Amino acid sequence: MEDPETPARGEKAPRIEPYSWYALGVLVIVYILNFIDRQLLTILAVDLKRDLGISDSEFGFLYGTAFGVFYALFGIPLGKLADRWTRTRLLAIGLAVWSAMTALSGLSRNFTQLGLARIGVGVGEASAGPSAYSLLSDYFPPRRRATAIAIYSAGIYLGGGVSLFIGSSIANAWNSGFAPGAHPFGLAGWQVAFLAVGLPGLLLAGWVNSLREPARGRYDPPTHRRAPPEGSPFKAFLADLGTIVPPFTLIAAARRGGGALTANIAAAAIIAALAAGITAVLGDPVQWIALGVGSYAIFSWAASLRVQDPAAFAAIWKSPSVLGVTIGYGLISFVSYANSAFGPLYAIRTFHASTDEVAIMVGGLAAAGGAAGVIAGGAMADRLSRGHDNARRVLVVIGGLAAGLLPYAVMLTTDSKAVFYAMVFPTWFLLSAALGGASGTIVNIVPPQVRATATAAFLLGATMLGLALGPYAAGRLSTDFGSLKVGLVGVLAVVPIAFAALFIAWRALNRQHQGEG
Repeated sequence: MEDPETPARGEKAPRIEPYSWYALGVLVIVYILNFIDRQLLTILAVDLKRDLGISDSEFGFLYGTAFGVFYALFGIPLGKLADRWTRTRLLAIGLAVWSAMTALSGLSRNFTQLGLARIGVGVGEASAGPSAYSLLSDYFPPRRRATAIAIYSAGIYLGGGVSLFIGSSIANAWNSGFAPGAHPFGLAGWQVAFLAVGLPGLLLAGWVNSLREPARGRYDPPTHRRAPPEGSPFKAFLADLGTIVPPFTLIAAARRGGGALTANIAAAAIIAALAAGITAVLGDPVQWIALGVGSYAIFSWAASLRVQDPAAFAAIWKSPSVLGVTIGYGLISFVSYANSAFGPLYAIRTFHASTDEVAIMVGGLAAAGGAAGVIAGGAMADRLSRGHDNARRVLVVIGGLAAGLLPYAVMLTTDSKAVFYAMVFPTWFLLSAALGGASGTIVNIVPPQVRATATAAFLLGATMLGLALGPYAAGRLSTDFGSLKVGLVGVLAVVPIAFAALFIAWRALNRQHQGEG
């Protein structure tokens, strides 16, 4: 297969415009705010858990499942909308929504209200990944896409780290500034922290809306380009919602015929029975109801996609490389999201560290390690792949996971606070390098016309497998065994499955590359 970036004799490779780097900088700021809003919960855990009377498993649900399931589900129709509509405008609207819902989190008075606000944050943030990945794929040529997306992804770790410092600083300053019971409007420090980080996002949304929309597939071969579907993008968006949001999924299935409706009802019954069975054994019905709804919605979406967009269905669901990378990285996220949710609380409980100290040491080191690692992973994947050998990109993912297990194990078995802090940087550097390789692989192995949809599916794996299950699993193990260490070590049980999925992806891409050679 011809490399679309290989210039003819006497020609130069495509030049990266300065505006592309400017746009990347804006998108990084957006992603930093994205993860400030998402991660703020963790450093406020002690006060929040006390005021709302919630357990570790309920906290895991709030951090992971309540946010993650709806983030994953709405990422699919929003990803398809990004393939049809102005991506910069969609991202700006999403930013305004999740910022407003973050601010509303600060007005929560009980577990249910905070859970609903977290759902709203998840819906708004679902626009970010598909829109940004698709934009960056048109701002940058293939040889630099993994690097650009890795730089963008550094916002995960910068935002996550900064959120700990901002959250602890605001909450502690507010709590110490007023006598007990004299807080203005009856707001606790953790509530003010949510308000303070949510409202600025409404202003940033206007800046994002001013970004220039690049031509789709500008760096891809003409044979890979396809005009966006005709018709109203919002009519199609509502139709996409109907394929994934119960109970409208039944109507959409009925329109495809009696067989489709029967299959949809059967899938709903099977998933409901499984959720009921797990609930009977483990309890926590809200966790398994949410996961059940999410699983049923994914089935409905896949069944609809198979009929409505066979090309996108084939590019995602029939590709062992896409599925392998998505599942493999999703299980890496299972481990990393569990650590994100409970790492700060583990340091506070185990080493009796203050929230300010944890914010600086854990937040700062994790932010530095994660940001450096994801950029290094993306750059290494680009260099090793030489622009078109995507199997080598997967090796970066496998290597990052394998190497990251050692410092992670040391971090959770040491009795020394100094050693614990020393292991934070290498753990996050290596695990985040896997993201740099995985995200760059996805955008390079699917056609440009389905890139945002494929990105949504990739993020769905990271969210449903990682965010919706990892924090809950760690919190549940902690609740059952009375040890957060058991919870954070126990999540490593998924690592062998991650290696197996990534090996399948590597083998498929390696065979494809050898066939093209």
